[in-house]
Amino acid sequence: MVEKEQVMKMFRGSGGLLEGHFLLSSGLHSPQYFQCAKVLQYPHYAELLCGEIAEHFEDEDVDVVIAPAIGGIVVAQEVGRQMCRRSIWAEREGDKMSLRRGFELQPGERVLVVEDVVTTGGSVREVMALAEDAGCEIVGVGAIVDRSGGKTTFDVDFFPVVRLEAVTYPPEQCPLCKRGLPLVKPGSRVR
Repeated sequence: MVEKEQVMKMFRGSGGLLEGHFLLSSGLHSPQYFQCAKVLQYPHYAELLCGEIAEHFEDEDVDVVIAPAIGGIVVAQEVGRQMCRRSIWAEREGDKMSLRRGFELQPGERVLVVEDVVTTGGSVREVMALAEDAGCEIVGVGAIVDRSGGKTTFDVDFFPVVRLEAVTYPPEQCPLCKRGLPLVKPGSRVR
């Protein structure tokens, strides 16, 4: 099992823990941003972190691993590789998550949803709804980082490699905005 401090060392060492004033994909603001891509660019880190997720769900008889693009793509690929299951991703088309690039889900498939970082769980819930609409069964949710400190939950088993309580603010209550700090949007969702 990977310890929290070991994960934080990976983020700090790879430049994946950013400090400043950030717009999260949830719409919230935060003084910290977890840029998993900086960590996952190192295959040995990806193998170790995603291996924790694969091991947690190894007894779930998963048919397909799916993630929201773009942050979850590497996570889905590596978890799928370690579980010897196909991996796909959903991407935003307008305001809605959809399957593109010829990806399909079949009724009855057992689906594991994975993500790099979860704050409110909005993108994960959209992917879960997409899979459920296709007639699939969601067996669980895995993530590298749960920024909510355990406040975000799903109606299935949720396994984050590391759980943190990161500070977030609604935009209208953000002290960083009030101080005039420039807002940076490093994520993939366009708002």
